[in-house]
Amino acid sequence: MSQRPFEIDPLFRGLTTLPGLGPRNGKLVEKLVEGPRVADLLFHGPADFIDRRFTCPLSQAPNGKMLTTQVRVEKHYQNERKSLPYRVKCTDGSGTVMLVFFHAKKGWIEKLLPLGSERVISGKIEYFQGQIQMVHPEVVKPQERESLEAVEPIYPLTAGITNKVLRKAIKSALNYVPKLPEWIDEAHKKRENWPDWDDAVRSLHTPESAKDLEPTSKVRMRLAYDELLANQLTLALVRDRRRKINGRSFISTGDLRKKIEAVLPFNLTGAQTRCLAEIDKDMIAKARMLRLLQGDVGSGKTIVAVLAMMNAVENGAQAAIIAPTEILARQHEKSLRPWLEAAGVRFVTLTGRDKGKTREVMLKQIKDGTAQVILGTHSIFQSDVEYHDLGIAVIDEQHRFGVHQRMELSTKGKGTDILVMTATPIPRSLALTAYGDLEISKLDEKPPGRKPVETMLFSQEKLDDLVAALKRKIAEGVRIYWVCPLVEESDVLDLAAAEERYDILKAQFGERIGLVHGRMKPTDKDEVMTAFAGGNLDILVATTVIEVGVDVPEATIMVIEHAERFGLSQLHQLRGRVGRSAEQSYCFLVYSGPLGEIAKERLSIMRETEDGFLIAEKDLELRGSGDILGTKQSGVTDFALADMTVHGELLATARDDAKLIISKSPELDTRRGVSLKTLLYLFERDQAIRYFRGG
Repeated sequence: MSQRPFEIDPLFRGLTTLPGLGPRNGKLVEKLVEGPRVADLLFHGPADFIDRRFTCPLSQAPNGKMLTTQVRVEKHYQNERKSLPYRVKCTDGSGTVMLVFFHAKKGWIEKLLPLGSERVISGKIEYFQGQIQMVHPEVVKPQERESLEAVEPIYPLTAGITNKVLRKAIKSALNYVPKLPEWIDEAHKKRENWPDWDDAVRSLHTPESAKDLEPTSKVRMRLAYDELLANQLTLALVRDRRRKINGRSFISTGDLRKKIEAVLPFNLTGAQTRCLAEIDKDMIAKARMLRLLQGDVGSGKTIVAVLAMMNAVENGAQAAIIAPTEILARQHEKSLRPWLEAAGVRFVTLTGRDKGKTREVMLKQIKDGTAQVILGTHSIFQSDVEYHDLGIAVIDEQHRFGVHQRMELSTKGKGTDILVMTATPIPRSLALTAYGDLEISKLDEKPPGRKPVETMLFSQEKLDDLVAALKRKIAEGVRIYWVCPLVEESDVLDLAAAEERYDILKAQFGERIGLVHGRMKPTDKDEVMTAFAGGNLDILVATTVIEVGVDVPEATIMVIEHAERFGLSQLHQLRGRVGRSAEQSYCFLVYSGPLGEIAKERLSIMRETEDGFLIAEKDLELRGSGDILGTKQSGVTDFALADMTVHGELLATARDDAKLIISKSPELDTRRGVSLKTLLYLFERDQAIRYFRGG
């Protein structure tokens, strides 16, 4: 099946083919609905509606109610002062109403409401000094009454687009909605009492009551399920295809692992042992391993990954570990060195910084197999890096790598096992949408002996008291992170805030203070981080670049300025930079009041718990799915119709359904399978579609 089904072609027309959407409006609406197609507009549901169905004589009109009625125009009152409104008196025989217009031109109103004419008006009744009035009503001629929608949907808008313009385009788009073959299992659809797809799309845009707008309405549940099923089916297909590519079995004696465990200064936690057993089972099986290792900050993911890598190394294959930044790649080198040396395993660290002769030597070692373990950034997957035999690739901090990058990795080796690690605890619903192509292991215990980080709230006004207390702590040899506020997601402004704080602290604490931010060269950043880790700096002022993975056990104090601007998961990640030793650590959340309700709840959750998984669920409730992982990098769909805070159960059902579909018909060549291909096209699930095109 290489062609898009012809019946959905009209839904792929450009938005500018709709009335009222020329090049300018088309661009604005495309941005609003996050897509250029008629289908994207149809998936943009209303958030509210105006009910014009109520009518009664003016003498009985209730205050605050929307009223639609026919009147005769009696008199115009234009005020000389432009700041005052233009008023038009009308009657229906039982009473009078004053129509009120602000900043309106006289000529326009006289044309709209000529004296003595009959008009249909619709608007909200308000009583002002005993007189009924209606501000900026909708006005039409009696014969045009039908053009006033009895129930008018109100849509989320963007600057420059009115509801009228959007509604007109949507009404036209609804003419393109085709009857499509059903892709939902008939028994399931009947049980849920869901409408057909085309009826659901039309009903989405014609709400009759407040109930119809709720995400739990039959119409919205049906459409959300379609979107989630397309997502889960794509991931199930990706998983199924990749499992079938040259899987290999790594059966290990555990000798190298024992050598490493002998030099560890700690015993593995129960969670680490359990996750290793899950990984071992995958690596022994002939199918390729595709597993996500999810663990909170400090739960010990790295050692689990290294012990897993030994399965491949012991079988004569290579292992690679990819970090998102140069700092983290070097840090891996530092922490892995004693373990790999104890096992007698040869390794290299390759980053973008390595050039010329040094790089050539490393590339040769990787190609001839001398390097058994390869550490580095994504540069270790560039085209000039050839592996002797890559058995397992470990990706650290997965939210920087989307599904596409995971697919590309598989080209570097024959059936390479993939283990993905993240220190960002992810709610189950998001894990299924972002990582549904992976099995999931969870490290939900912290190593023993670590004390909880004491978290305290501090008002910005009391910052001087905090600085005085920190001076005393520095005298005792403590190291401090100072994170500067997020400023409207702007690198430039973030940097300005960080530089300003750096200058202020330098004046108070002297020279032993460093600054790192996202706009620095990697080498300069590394230099400052190394100085801080080595004890040559007491305070590290930073934007959120220190969020992920940086490990300085001696740093025991974290100050986060304007903590109310950060999301919960981000605050939790930042706090995880301290509390990495047996020493008591502290996190000061400095806020600038007065706090809104969500900010209050966020900061109080931070004080109450250190459980990253609980925090992630709360963050999803408070913020919605898009923000938690940073949608742009992760390949996480920011859904148009599904809402992860409401439709989590639908997602689990969609995942089970997708698994069942693939187990019965991996080629989607049954009758239902053909309908499901239409669904995949409808939601532009390119990864899945490529398989059916033989790609």
